[in-house]
Amino acid sequence: MVRMIEGGRIRLNRWQQAAVAVGSAVGALLNPRRADLIAALGETTGKPAFERVLERMKRSPEGRAVLLERPRVISAEVGHVRDLPPNTFGAAYSNFMASRNFSPDDRPLVRFMDTDELAYVAMRAREVHDFWHTLFGLPTNLIGESALKVIEFEQMHLPMCLLSVLGGTARFSERQRNLFFQHYFPWAIRAGMQSTDLMCLYYERNFHEDLEDVRRKWGIVPAPVPPK
Repeated sequence: MVRMIEGGRIRLNRWQQAAVAVGSAVGALLNPRRADLIAALGETTGKPAFERVLERMKRSPEGRAVLLERPRVISAEVGHVRDLPPNTFGAAYSNFMASRNFSPDDRPLVRFMDTDELAYVAMRAREVHDFWHTLFGLPTNLIGESALKVIEFEQMHLPMCLLSVLGGTARFSERQRNLFFQHYFPWAIRAGMQSTDLMCLYYERNFHEDLEDVRRKWGIVPAPVPPK
């Protein structure tokens, strides 16, 4: 069944897009916890990138299935994974969310995409973010989020990802900066390049599979343990 992205979308002309992008960028730098501003920045600067992702998904059998069925990563659809065996990808994702008191329903809606299809692709990118945290074994601290943004940039070439890395590293302490650039950044570059096209995956069909088997199948190398 095709599921629509609910909520009103707003059509912007070029100048309005630029204004929203600049305002969102400034606001996100001042308050990195504003997920709505980060989302608006991604949408207003990322349309060409999302269009390329959409075309790749259309060329992939699994990507086409995702576009046709439009699965959503919301509690009503993924809540069952908590009952899966502990070695599975689904259980690992459930543990990741529960340990941080996260809800898949907290993602902001897409507002600035021109078509339903592009809106879904943008929403899908937003909703699989925590799958990627789980698969790559990355924490949700500043270093972990910055490393994942490097992988997301390698995968989707969204300007927002690059801006997020720049903004994140600007807030690092000297110790964090050394750790990131010596340890996480080189790994994230390699990990993003060598894994399969992560936007063309129907993750929900693999919840029941062993986490390590899933990682091997998709060419995912988890983050190395940081040096003591």
